[in-house]
Amino acid sequence: MVLPIYIYGQPVLRKVTEDITPDYPDLKQLIANMWDTLAESEGIGLAAPQIGLPIRLSVIDLRPLADDMPEYKDFHRTYINPHIIEKDDSATSTSEEGCLSLPAIHEKVTRPTRIHVQWQDEDFQPHDEWVEGYLARVMQHEFDHLEGHMFIDHISPLRRQLIKSKLKALTQGRYRCGYKTKPVLRK
Repeated sequence: MVLPIYIYGQPVLRKVTEDITPDYPDLKQLIANMWDTLAESEGIGLAAPQIGLPIRLSVIDLRPLADDMPEYKDFHRTYINPHIIEKDDSATSTSEEGCLSLPAIHEKVTRPTRIHVQWQDEDFQPHDEWVEGYLARVMQHEFDHLEGHMFIDHISPLRRQLIKSKLKALTQGRYRCGYKTKPVLRK
């Protein structure tokens, strides 16, 4: 089932999320719904706060990038309780990012190219690894959502000022996108 994506201004997008346990209600169905929602929105990553849930759960699908990055031709992964343990700041890269919760906003973000992550898969098996390159960028973007952060938090104050009117428009429900959304309710 395709769920609405919460748009910038929704309070859940700024909450630090909680770890979950295997007995989380209807977890398998929730994960399936997240995959459906991600496919419908044509994104490559989706975190639980983006569907209104303050829990540590994210899905990443890099298969759409396989033509340019063949190493991701089978990359379709669920991350339960992911945590970035360490960022290797010795090398960074700057690249444009966008977000399903910030339709039509794209900004250049500088991030470390290598991170140490711990997470659990759908069977709650633990994983502990160093991740590099584009996957490290996507993980940082998605896992930021789990800490109540968004990619715009990583841009300069000047760039933030320049997109202020676009952000305000989002909070007022003035945007267009091709997927189901949940804008901020106006009072």
